[in-house]
Amino acid sequence: MISSSEFRPVKTPRAFEEIAAQLRERLSQGRLKVGERLPPEKVLAEQLGVSRNTIREALRLLEYAGLLELRKGSGGGAFVRAGDGGTIVTSMLDMYRLGAIVAEDLTEARIWIGSIAVRVACERATEEDIRALQDNVAQAERALDEADFFTQAEILLDFHRLLALATKNKIMEIVTEAVTHATLHFIRAIGPYPTRDILPSRKRLLRDIAARDSAAAVAEMEKHLRRVHRYYLARHATEGQA
Repeated sequence: MISSSEFRPVKTPRAFEEIAAQLRERLSQGRLKVGERLPPEKVLAEQLGVSRNTIREALRLLEYAGLLELRKGSGGGAFVRAGDGGTIVTSMLDMYRLGAIVAEDLTEARIWIGSIAVRVACERATEEDIRALQDNVAQAERALDEADFFTQAEILLDFHRLLALATKNKIMEIVTEAVTHATLHFIRAIGPYPTRDILPSRKRLLRDIAARDSAAAVAEMEKHLRRVHRYYLARHATEGQA
């Protein structure tokens, strides 16, 4: 456990932000490890020269940021947690809901991210990754006949998550998850869209990925996403006028 004597007293009006900054600094320096428990609130308050309420505010701020887990009970306290990208996903969805991210930005970003993901997947995808993509397409094919539209949409969007996993890049995984999550929310708002062209496109894309033909795979991905982009924006404009 990190020693409470390592913290500096704070005297700013928003002291909890400075305390949170000190904790972030220790995390970046590797002096706080995943799973490690911070000193008790009382000890931190005495060392930093602030109230326990101020300490709680700082800890809560870091909990919201996904850096700490606050546990209750006799074995509780503030523990450093492993980052999983969930905060980024939630933040992007909140920004979309608040209008800070507009539909045009969301659908355009999907084209760019999808193009990069498929190019890298052509280089790095394992046989297991390709099988997972094939299974997703087979599942989508069944869903188009049996499931409701929004279940279909979730399965079809999962293809992009699997593609991001095939890049073996954690940032690409997190960004794709965030954009995909916001896209699903957008789709639920505008309602069903035509899906008849998606599966043929996915099958061509799988063929290109398996052949490691990145140029053909990128062209197929961009053609599909640009078509969806135009449809989404036309539908979104119609909804806005209703």
